[in-house]
Amino acid sequence: MILGVAIGALVTFFLNDISLYQFSPEFFFFVLLPPIIFEAGYSLEKKAFFQNIGTITLYALVGTIVSTLVVGFLTFYFAQKGWITGISSTNPMEALLFGSLIAAVDPVATLSIMNNPELNCNRLLYSLVFGESVLNDAIAIVLFKTFREYYDPDSPDITGYDIPKIFVSFFSMAVSSILVGVILGLCTSFIYKHTSIGKFANLESTLLFLFCYLCYAMAESFGLSGIMSLFFNGVVLSHYNSYNLSERSRHATEQVSGRWRWIYFVMTLCWNRPSCSNTCTFSPNNVLPHFQIFSTLATVSEIIVFLYMGMGVFTGRFKDWNVSFSLYAMLFCVIGRFCNIFPLSLISNRRRTRKGSRITYKMQLVLWFAGLRGAIAYALAENMPIENRETYVQCTLSICMMTTILCGGFTERILYVSGMKEGDADESVIDEAQVENGEDEHLVIFASPPSKEFEQVYDGVKNWFVKFDEKYLMVYFGGKKRVSGGHHIPDKNDEHLGNFELENFNRDGVDSDDEDSSIDGSVKMAIFQY
Repeated sequence: MILGVAIGALVTFFLNDISLYQFSPEFFFFVLLPPIIFEAGYSLEKKAFFQNIGTITLYALVGTIVSTLVVGFLTFYFAQKGWITGISSTNPMEALLFGSLIAAVDPVATLSIMNNPELNCNRLLYSLVFGESVLNDAIAIVLFKTFREYYDPDSPDITGYDIPKIFVSFFSMAVSSILVGVILGLCTSFIYKHTSIGKFANLESTLLFLFCYLCYAMAESFGLSGIMSLFFNGVVLSHYNSYNLSERSRHATEQVSGRWRWIYFVMTLCWNRPSCSNTCTFSPNNVLPHFQIFSTLATVSEIIVFLYMGMGVFTGRFKDWNVSFSLYAMLFCVIGRFCNIFPLSLISNRRRTRKGSRITYKMQLVLWFAGLRGAIAYALAENMPIENRETYVQCTLSICMMTTILCGGFTERILYVSGMKEGDADESVIDEAQVENGEDEHLVIFASPPSKEFEQVYDGVKNWFVKFDEKYLMVYFGGKKRVSGGHHIPDKNDEHLGNFELENFNRDGVDSDDEDSSIDGSVKMAIFQY
């Protein structure tokens, strides 16, 4: 982002036509954002995500609505009092539009720091931050689109009948978007399983990318959320279609776990050395040309997004900066995030009765601090009503830069101060099975079911879906059936389960014997031979 500011300054002073360097919402939503969202769904740690799905949904769904209402009504109230100028003081829907866009959390910097293996961040905390971020963005976009439909500059008053209609429209759009993503994901898996497309590895990866973009474009053409559809499309394809791919395409799309990523990259280069050409198991034909396609596209897109945001400081050519509105809005975001995290964590902890499954106050503090605003909020601000658009854009850009630089820069220090590192004496994120068996606490990456009553319901629904999945869905769409057995206790190497977690864990969590199908297993074998 800082590099983008420098580039924007040079471009503004030395070039007359800077349209190429200006942030385009269309380019962002249709080119840069889809690879980021799909990669998040495709490489999702499903086990950790669904073990905490209740809390994640609270934060991402209810928390986003709470934050939107808090920021929106505070902004409108301050505008009515005359403490904020440059925005409408008569239309509350405009303030709610701003509240919905600024509720989009984009903790990229926080997640990159928390995922640092040297920091050894608490895995429950990481899964909560990641789970909230991937769902929050989609929900914020749906909420913004819903408010935009009901925005009327000539009729600013909101009646009591409008509020239920707004939320019904919001939930119907969200559910419809999820259904589009799931259905198209199943259709893609069916095509890959029942055709001979696997014989053409180059076309296989290309068509997979095009099918994903088709999901995004179709949802947008229906007036739904392409982001939410694409995320769940990635989850479905990871669960079913990853087993339908040829070995070459599987390696091309697989997300390598963090601790092996650089070792894996170095080993793929070993074929250039004559001394190891006979021992290294990797070859340029099946790995190097397609090294982590989706992960690479997502990383490149994120870099371009932050560059454009930095350049926007100068290329935006704002007439003036409304400093008071930016500072007030930053305060409103802090208050809205507080009303989101702490009350909802209290509600979640009422169901987390087992030792070690509770969200501690130190975790809540980090979650509160991790509410960075990013490119999605900035892009949505470009779609605000024309009359006061410039004020909202420069305010959003200011908040994005302040939260990314300050909050992102101090995240590591906050983690150290709060003791959110696994192995700390005062941290007790311990799974119930590990408590009974005396396992070390840093082996945990997810919270155990919160209570016996909830566990019985959860296990019943889970076992029913597993049986239905194996008996019907996997037959038509692909996937590998679990091996029945006992209970699995995750170890240190389970930090990133990747796309093949269901191949390495059975229904009850037991390791599968087929380790050669996973990327990590290949890396370890290559290192051993090397």
